[in-house]
Amino acid sequence: MIRVLITDDHSVVRQGLRMFLSLDPDIQVVGEASDGREALDMARILRPDVVLMDLLMPVMAGMEATQLIRKEMPDVEVVALTSVLEDASVTGAVRAGAIGYLLKDTNVEELHRAVRGAAEGRVYLASEAAARLMREVRAPENPEALTDREAEILMLLARGKANKQIASSLYISEKTVKAHVSAILVKLGVQSRTQAALHAIRTGLVSIDELGEAP
Repeated sequence: MIRVLITDDHSVVRQGLRMFLSLDPDIQVVGEASDGREALDMARILRPDVVLMDLLMPVMAGMEATQLIRKEMPDVEVVALTSVLEDASVTGAVRAGAIGYLLKDTNVEELHRAVRGAAEGRVYLASEAAARLMREVRAPENPEALTDREAEILMLLARGKANKQIASSLYISEKTVKAHVSAILVKLGVQSRTQAALHAIRTGLVSIDELGEAP
């Protein structure tokens, strides 16, 4: 069961998300928060697998809440949710460590895929947002060269593969994959798998259409 915390300052949005998520028998909504501070406090108590995070909220914005949750609880993944594609807080959420990014007009199937993907450690970006994020998120300065194996893992990561899937594809252990992913993040000077995936697109390792394509 994938445990989800919904965060949005509009109750009607939270109710709608709860209803949509309930259509998937493998997803359980364990709580709702109306601002970033409440989301942080509830995440500490509930330890959800995934937090759906609105970006524009009172008290504490989603970007700050995402950064604090990821720093304090690295096993909790965050999927940013917004209705304003151009807002600077969108790219801020990616820098803060969000593994996924959705627009609020997403359909139910995409919502389910994003939540399932996040729970498995897979990058998921709405296709409409990928190009925008590419322009807004700056490339790492003087990144250290990756080994052939690291480049191969980065390609699979960018295509939406979870660590377990990468391990199976390359006939190595999941522990080895995790070690390689950590090394990739350090070498590229980025904080999250999402930022690493954007680097893979920027350098031509994968195309935007391939980003997060894994089922």
